[in-house]
Amino acid sequence: WLAFCCQKSLLQVMTTWEPYLDPDLLDSIFNTSFSIYEEASSSPCSPVVRGLSTLGLLVTFITVCVFSMLGNSVVVYVVCYMKKRRASTDIYLMHLALADLLFSITLPFWAVSHHSGWIFGNFLCKLMSGLQEASFYSGVFLLACISVDRYIAIVKATRFFSSRRHLVGLMCGGVWLAAGVLSLPVAVKREIMQPEDLRGEIICYENLTGESGDHWRVSVRVLRHTIGFFLPLIVMFFCYGSTVLTLFHSRNQQKHKAMRVILAVVIAFVLCWLPHNITVLIDTLMRGGSLGFETCEVRNTVDLALHATEVMAFMHCAVNPVLYAFIGHKFRNQLLSSLHKHGVISKRIQLAYRKGSATSSGSLKSRNTSVSL
Repeated sequence: WLAFCCQKSLLQVMTTWEPYLDPDLLDSIFNTSFSIYEEASSSPCSPVVRGLSTLGLLVTFITVCVFSMLGNSVVVYVVCYMKKRRASTDIYLMHLALADLLFSITLPFWAVSHHSGWIFGNFLCKLMSGLQEASFYSGVFLLACISVDRYIAIVKATRFFSSRRHLVGLMCGGVWLAAGVLSLPVAVKREIMQPEDLRGEIICYENLTGESGDHWRVSVRVLRHTIGFFLPLIVMFFCYGSTVLTLFHSRNQQKHKAMRVILAVVIAFVLCWLPHNITVLIDTLMRGGSLGFETCEVRNTVDLALHATEVMAFMHCAVNPVLYAFIGHKFRNQLLSSLHKHGVISKRIQLAYRKGSATSSGSLKSRNTSVSL
């Protein structure tokens, strides 16, 4: 822009003083100013995202990792402690906690990568990329499975799936298989590279070049948007919406608490993942040339938004234990029982906390009552 203004000013001066200036001098001035403008307009944007604190990302990712591993480990332990009292949703919940645990394992690697570049080699680049992608898909699919399970148990009032645990196990196995297959494209294409514009810093990224590479990136992202977000979201909205309507028209004493849990589940999922998906969609359109207003300032804003919304999305793995377990009376009672059994807390503390939930949990005797409801 500065070069263009200088060129415009020079052209005005040249027009005014043209009768008094040497023609060779005019050509030299015009060519020099035009070359400056051409160089400025064609220079690439800086790869460094302005306003981004890599140290802040490092601390945030590690903090989310610690809380996620702590909370999800407790969930896995409590569900395993239930043994024969596990309902179908409890099994889904345990697999969801395992998926979040696998997801949280990858966070320290990406934290260090944002701060110091990828220093872990090509094998871990592919492994962590595939593991993160598989845990993401499995987590979203399991959320949809939980919504379908609650829909069948409450709206349809049937214990078909709850009384057949092997079907629930097959569903979980199918979820992990589908997640593994969907993660293969990212794991295959990810590798370490050293772009020239990053001043020698090594990154772990998709090795895509040319027009075919752009098509591959768009295809993978569209697949992630549709199968990994919008379709499960539609399933959850339908199932939880029907469940809320059924509970609202029933006289169950737990309907208000169940409605709060259900709404919290959907709202947390949308708040954590929707901004990131929208930002990634905008980034995909910009890289594909579909948006004509791309500038270096817009590019920097989108990159900054990608990192910010990525942090929000990654926090979801630490939120899940709170939403699906810690606000449930059954989970709290099972956790207190296990802590008392191992001598961590006294009987008095256990009874004090169980007393507060005895009245509300008295009507939830059926096997269809899960940790989350």
